[in-house]
Amino acid sequence: MDNIRIKLALEFSISEADLEDALAELDELSVDSLITQILDKSIAIDDIRCKVVEGPNNLEEVDALRTAAHPS
Repeated sequence: MDNIRIKLALEFSISEADLEDALAELDELSVDSLITQILDKSIAIDDIRCKVVEGPNNLEEVDALRTAAHPS
């Protein structure tokens, strides 16, 4: 057996400011690409597929949630 496939579900909470900082600092455009990059740099992975199924995936979606929570 050459490759082992592992599939997992991951759920985490993060403050709005920390999410914005992480996406800006690592020059990532989306949460799924940020997680992919973190995993790829942490361990050698041949194939990574990451998908956000709930919650904001980019800063535009964070802004939309902020606007919905605090309409002007």
